[in-house]
Amino acid sequence: MRGVRRVVLLCVPALWALVSCGIPATGVVEAGGPAHGLVPMLRVYLVENGSLVAVPRRPADAVDAESAVMNLLEGPTETERAKRLTTLLPPLTAAPTSAPTPLASVPPTPGPSGGSVAEAAASAAVSVNARNGVVSIHLRYVSEELSDLATAQLICTAAEAQRTTDTGTGPGAEAVTVKVTNARGRSVEGSDERCPEG
Repeated sequence: MRGVRRVVLLCVPALWALVSCGIPATGVVEAGGPAHGLVPMLRVYLVENGSLVAVPRRPADAVDAESAVMNLLEGPTETERAKRLTTLLPPLTAAPTSAPTPLASVPPTPGPSGGSVAEAAASAAVSVNARNGVVSIHLRYVSEELSDLATAQLICTAAEAQRTTDTGTGPGAEAVTVKVTNARGRSVEGSDERCPEG
């Protein structure tokens, strides 16, 4: 009986120490979102000294041809301009008016579907579709013909993004075809075969 009493006497202080350690009993504590894997990288093609240059960017959303083209049309960032990178593409405008306003200066007011008016204007000015192995870019805000280098910026940027979204289109796979059409319906088609590596 004395052995049982000793075991009980030894267990009581240990149990008391565990109960009174200062950690309150709580339920599940929310501490942020789930862990994510690697953030995808996007490459847009800008111009440096008359040549195409692949420039890495970290997109806000998933990488696809449409998001890559819209990212490219925003033009170089301040950091990229400081490195003397530029674009030959006309700036994306909110609406074809006599004095176009760049989308960057349009205040983000809510549109009918919850998005901003600037986003709605951008999607009306540019459409990007990937179908049957061809990425089609329709620039409704551009009436003049683009230079070969400006067209190459679009082709290489869209094709690079399309490769990341399509399975089986890695570096050794067939070339990605991109068709660029302006507001007058004039089209230029090309592939990423001659795009510089990043």
